[in-house]
Order: sequence, then structure tokens, then C-alpha cells
Amino acid sequence: MSADENALDPALYREISRGEWARLAAGSTQPLSETEIVELRGLGDRLDIDEVRDVYLPLSQLLSLYASNTKRFGAEEASFLGEADTTTPFVIAVAGSVAVGKSTIARLLRELVSRWPGTPRVELVTTDGFLYPNAELERRGLMDRKGFPESYDRRALVQFLSEVKSGAPEVRAPYYSHMRYDIVPDAQITVRRPDVVIVEGLNVLHPPPSPNEVAVSDLIDFSIYVDANPDHVAQWFVDRFLALRRAAFSNPNSFFKVFADITDDEAVKMALGFWNDINLPNLLENVQPTRHRATLVLEKSANHAVERVLLRKL
Repeated sequence: MSADENALDPALYREISRGEWARLAAGSTQPLSETEIVELRGLGDRLDIDEVRDVYLPLSQLLSLYASNTKRFGAEEASFLGEADTTTPFVIAVAGSVAVGKSTIARLLRELVSRWPGTPRVELVTTDGFLYPNAELERRGLMDRKGFPESYDRRALVQFLSEVKSGAPEVRAPYYSHMRYDIVPDAQITVRRPDVVIVEGLNVLHPPPSPNEVAVSDLIDFSIYVDANPDHVAQWFVDRFLALRRAAFSNPNSFFKVFADITDDEAVKMALGFWNDINLPNLLENVQPTRHRATLVLEKSANHAVERVLLRKL
């Protein structure tokens, strides 16, 4: 796993094996079909019905417990203060490296959470929408550091989540196109007072740049970090790059269309260059050090399956 200096403090986390974790949802009904799970799966991910049953069904039940208790406490606090109950959306964060599978997990949780009793309204927002546009990144000399904390409009993201948490009737976020590799002008994602908001991104657990500023993590109710050995993630990144080259990169509108006709050997070399020069340094310097801020950590093995869960003690 990770380097010793980045190891989680066992005094702060419960370590739960996959088998023990799976037993927590024994007898629960599987709400998703195999077809639905395949449709949620990202390129290179191996999510299957067993993984959903053993790992994500118990996680969804734990999230439901946290959300219902947070809502109840909000109502009790309002009653104590003699105010009307204005409970705001429950915010879940999913963090981790590029290619670790956090986008698949976020999409899966959206489906599972929306099937809780009462069928809550769930919105999924990725922090990609808060990257600076490519023109601004070029102006700042940051195109080679896209995905690093400084490449995001952190204040805009904090403002967005602050408005969501305040119960604003409608909040808009910029839209990012992976095909264009850029923010799409005049395109937006609109969030209208959901019960639950899932925020997925590399740096959602990153601390603020100064003690006087609000961090994104200050506005999150439950955070999940998806962890894996960087060597495994490197292989997943290369595999995904090869899959994209055969699919999305061949689209004439794709930013990456120039990579569609290169050989497999050239593609592997290029992918490893991107990983070693950009994504691995970002993981080691900025993403992995935020792991200890998570409420729950999912540790993945080489085959993408979760082998252990670490849950922060209350």
C-alpha cells in the first residue's frame, strides 16, 4: 500500500476486512441489476454484482444512517433554538487518484442513494467543472499541471457548495467536457435543492491555502477516499488510455484525436509519460496526503476489488 509516512493512524480508524464488511449487509436486497451495474462501470473498471453487494450496499446503508441522523440532529437543533427546521442537503465527497475508479463509485452511489426509503433526490457534481478554462490555464502557465490544486477555481467551488448547503433553491456549476478537455462556455449543471449531493474529484479533501479560508472539506458531511497502490493505479491509467484511444479519442471532435492513430507501443509510452510527469506527482504531493481527512477509506487490490475498509472512529 502507501508509504509508511502516509499510513493512517490505527487509533483513529477501524480496520474492517472485506468479509466482515460484506456481512454488515447480509440479507439486504440488491437494488441494481447486472445490466445497470455494467452501464455504471467506467473504462477499465471491473465493478460487478458481487462488488456492489459486498462493498457498496453496506456503504450505502452506512451513508443512510449518517444522513438520517444528521437530518434528525438538524431538526432537534432547530427546535432547541426555537427556529423552523431548515435542514440542508447532505454532502458526500469521493476523492482519490486519477484512474482509481472514483467516478464509477460516485455514479454507483448516486443510484444506490436514490433508492433509499422515500427516494431522495440526489445530484452528482464533479470538480472538473471548476477547473480553470484552458485559455486561463495557458495564461497562468498551468496546462501541464491540470488537476493540481492550483488549476482549480477553488473559491468558485467553495461558493457553489456554500450555496448548496445554505438551501438555495437553485445553484449552477460550470460544465466540463472530457471530449473537449475544457470547460464548455454557457453550459451549466443546475442543482435544485436535492436531499443529497455527491461531489467527486481529486482534491475535494485538500486543506485551504490559508487558515483564514474555508476548505471544500468544511462543507462535506461524509467523505470517501478511494485508495490503491500507485503501481496498480499506473497500470489502470495505461489500460484506460489504451481503451480511450480505441474509442473516444477516435472521435473527430475529441481534444485527443491526435493520439488515435499512434501504435500501441507509442500509446503505452505516452500514457506512462503522462502518469510519471503529471498524475503520479499530483497523487503523491497533493491527493494521497489528504487521505487521513476522509471519513472512510476504500482500499483496492490490483484487480480493482476493495479488500479492506477503514472507517474513522467517532
